[in-house]
Amino acid sequence: MAAEELPSEFDVVILGTGLAESVVAAAFSRVGQRVLHLDRRSYYAANWASFTFNSLLTWIQQHHEEPQPEELHDWSSLLEEGEELIYLSDSDSASVRNLQVFCFTSEEDEEEEAQSPDAPNTTEEESADSKYEETNQKPEEEEEASQTEGEEPEVDQPTPTAAQIQSEPTKKKISYAQLVKEGRRFNIDLVSKLLYSRGSLVDLLIKSNVSRYAEFKNVTRILTYRQGQVEQVPCSRADVFASRQLSVVEKRKLMRYLTSCVEETEEQRAYNGRPYLEFLCDQQLGDNLQHFLLHSIAMVTEDTPTEEGLASTRHFLRCLGRYGNTPFLFPVYGLGEIPQCFCRMCAVFGGIYCLRHSVTCLLVEKETNRCKAVIDSRGQRISCSHFVVEDGFVGAYRKRLATPTRFLSRAVLITDGSILPSNSDQQVSMITVPPVAAGCPTVKMVELCPSTMTCMPGTHLVHLTCQSVGSAFEDLSPVVTRMFRTPQSHDQEKNPSVLWCLYFNMADGSEVKGHDLPSNVFVTFGPDGALSHEHAVTQAKSIFKKILPEEDFCPPAPNPEDIIYDGENTSTGGEEKEGEEEGGDEEEQSLQTEE
Repeated sequence: MAAEELPSEFDVVILGTGLAESVVAAAFSRVGQRVLHLDRRSYYAANWASFTFNSLLTWIQQHHEEPQPEELHDWSSLLEEGEELIYLSDSDSASVRNLQVFCFTSEEDEEEEAQSPDAPNTTEEESADSKYEETNQKPEEEEEASQTEGEEPEVDQPTPTAAQIQSEPTKKKISYAQLVKEGRRFNIDLVSKLLYSRGSLVDLLIKSNVSRYAEFKNVTRILTYRQGQVEQVPCSRADVFASRQLSVVEKRKLMRYLTSCVEETEEQRAYNGRPYLEFLCDQQLGDNLQHFLLHSIAMVTEDTPTEEGLASTRHFLRCLGRYGNTPFLFPVYGLGEIPQCFCRMCAVFGGIYCLRHSVTCLLVEKETNRCKAVIDSRGQRISCSHFVVEDGFVGAYRKRLATPTRFLSRAVLITDGSILPSNSDQQVSMITVPPVAAGCPTVKMVELCPSTMTCMPGTHLVHLTCQSVGSAFEDLSPVVTRMFRTPQSHDQEKNPSVLWCLYFNMADGSEVKGHDLPSNVFVTFGPDGALSHEHAVTQAKSIFKKILPEEDFCPPAPNPEDIIYDGENTSTGGEEKEGEEEGGDEEEQSLQTEE
């Protein structure tokens, strides 16, 4: 919608299209609130976004460029008596830093397309021993990023067969030019997460009927890295009894332990406050089972308190079997689809969207300390009852505590094969890598196959995430060189090769900070380091309940055939309520999952 056409009054104005903001927008719009949803970026989902390969290169290039400060306009002429201005930050670039890119494959192939004059300069990447670029340098290969962000991915992509996967090693190595040419087949997430099948996000997707806008795949296996080998973790009853890694005695011990974890006991409570590893040792499970339970099922550290470790184990077990043999789901086309699904729901119920459009300042009534209106990037005064804003757009001077921001370390790899090859080409894997040395963080790794529509046939997309100790390269490159074949690896001939990789640090959204802002202004925070989406959903629900405590949070949307149109207005009376009751009767509505 053009800026000149924006209405002058809304119930809620939201700045930022991350997951929490998008869920809030959908929730308000669904119950009849007038919602204006803005983002100064040119793409949806903020730090939750998914990019094609070419769009990712453009994103990288933009982050390497020095941000141009926007001219600060004097909007005092729009002030009414008793009002004051609060200016917002003009950039959220501080949320991503230390971007380092490297290409380990050949720059060109024999095809004519690779010989175009736009082909990237290969001087830097061709040297196996060369250093990664500093963050203030522009990667040479980014000149290939000619396509704009937000392009729709191609839907009808062929899925490689098992025979094709098996024959991959005999094929010619995929070149950088091929990655660029097939760039639209990639959907690369900035954040790496999975959906617990009984987690709050899946429950919300089903309850609100937003799940009909997306498709999901089961995560097919849980892996771990132990003693230099990648092993599959038996987590369901079928996996346990089919496992060749465990002896008969270990299988019985594991099943007995998992059964005992379902309910809390006095013995377990006696270990509250003590390390979970100590509890596992006292169960006489052995090193194998302790490793699986600690790192791959509870997914906690050795120092985690026992009550937290047991709670994580119970949650893992509760999620088993709802949609498959693992607790996890992954959205086809990437995690960036989820915020866009909620934005779609908001728009269906009348929400107005503007990308490349922002709020420059708030108009605050001094007497009540409430935001009465906002001024957008084109100088229009827009009245609102409430304002929701992403943390990155709030100036540092408005934060009550000047504590250093914590960061996550992220790596994205495009590889030529799976970390644990199998007869199936449909494997989506979750891998836990314990600390490779003292003082190093635990790394969570998600490996995606082409059938997730996130990478081109013949490749896999690998996401690595951990809490930052140093830069992303310092934290994650030791894991990459151990588990994959790179020029820095030794004796890794059997491992898949890394074709291209990106390292970067992203602000940890779990560190909630107080802000000195009007009482009707609410701040959301970006992705946290957890594997689930609980943090974002909790934020959205909390904001909604503070503003509309009596309303239902994201009630079911009616099916299209249940909506009756009266002229240009949609009837949202009895017909909609009837649809809500019908949807609410099915406790176990299923997501659209692909086998």
